[in-house]
Amino acid sequence: MSNPNSAEFSPASSRISQTASPRLAALAEAVLIAGTKARSSLRRRLDGELVAKAPRDYQTEIDVAVEQIIVDEMNRSFPSYAIKGEEAVGNRNAKDGVPVIYIDPIDGTTNFAWGIPHFGMTISIVEDAEIVAGVVYDAMLDELFSAELGGGSYLNGERIGCVSSKGIEDVLVGAGLPIPGQLKAVPEDVYFNALKRLMATTAGVRRLGSAALSIAYVACGRLDGFFEDGLSLHDYGASALLVREAGGVVSAFNGGPVTSNGDILAGNRVLHPWLVEGFQA
Repeated sequence: MSNPNSAEFSPASSRISQTASPRLAALAEAVLIAGTKARSSLRRRLDGELVAKAPRDYQTEIDVAVEQIIVDEMNRSFPSYAIKGEEAVGNRNAKDGVPVIYIDPIDGTTNFAWGIPHFGMTISIVEDAEIVAGVVYDAMLDELFSAELGGGSYLNGERIGCVSSKGIEDVLVGAGLPIPGQLKAVPEDVYFNALKRLMATTAGVRRLGSAALSIAYVACGRLDGFFEDGLSLHDYGASALLVREAGGVVSAFNGGPVTSNGDILAGNRVLHPWLVEGFQA
């Protein structure tokens, strides 16, 4: 358990909604504990310290260590739940209808591996095919985002909401810059035309290197929108719930339900339709 007397970091209970369920509190506590390991381990990794799971898709020893910490906490809190971690260190199946915990220990591993202090740690729970609870933690800034279905979105215990700007020229939008083979939902020319449209029209485009944090930024108004293709539920689950509970919209590029391609388009309610238009070939 985290030290409730710590002068630097406050306990999980003060970082989430006062009406949060014990289930959400357990997620928050786990990610804060794991964050200590990630925060103290940030440095530039050398070539021999990186494992390439696929071209340009890296794993460090900290991805594994952090996921193990979270899995241990989940086993204590939810012994009957299924677990699906991105690094598969403690995955287990369960009977149909049992909630599933999705874990991404370091979302933004490339940033982490190069020593860049911007990465997210995220846990979400899916029940009856719906994301019902989730947390995203920025261990370097000590910012804990949390949300429950029907319970609103919070940042370090304060309620957050999407922000709508006056015009398209006054929005800041995040976007993924895809590596070869990442685009699944649309052809390359459609995706890059959508990017060009942002650059030609908006106040700016940001590629921050962590989809989990970027989508969470939409929930609190730091970004007005975000899109990326080829994401997994591990990456976007908790953040998508954050945006929806903050009054925003999360969809596929075509405006419909998110698909198995992992094409995520998040935005405030004013901007979202305009972003969808950018993907109409």
